[in-house]
Amino acid sequence: MKEVKIESKLYVFESIEELPKDVNMLMQKAAEARGKAYAPYSKFHVGAALLLDNGEIITGNNQENASYPSGLCAERTAIYYAGSQYPNAKVLRMAITATSQNKQTTSPIPPCGACRQAIAEYEVKQKVPIEIYFMGEKGKVAKSDSLANLLPFVFDKSVL
Repeated sequence: MKEVKIESKLYVFESIEELPKDVNMLMQKAAEARGKAYAPYSKFHVGAALLLDNGEIITGNNQENASYPSGLCAERTAIYYAGSQYPNAKVLRMAITATSQNKQTTSPIPPCGACRQAIAEYEVKQKVPIEIYFMGEKGKVAKSDSLANLLPFVFDKSVL
């Protein structure tokens, strides 16, 4: 038996104001999308914004349903829309922001496991890493240079 050590590298900005101008603008788009979320059950609103290599910005937000598994997260709403409307475009960057009506969210909130898997599919397909920035409603912003930092053992087509 041998031990395998896996490391992930993230960068943390103290606030949205520290972000480069173009990333700040993308996070603002994610915040606008977050404001349109439909989350009457969890009271947890999430917005995502994607920058594509063709210059398009795609946004999405979480959409809940009384039949809980039928809802969809913001990240998947955005990335699936990008894939359906711009099938040959690459996703360069993703910004995610979340807020709760139950408490203030001040620490970076990463994508859930299902969203990590969906993002992984696009990162593997396009053979280009996707930068992912994530935050709560305010406070620190985390940055990952690739989904691989958030999901090091990716399940992809190579295992099928």
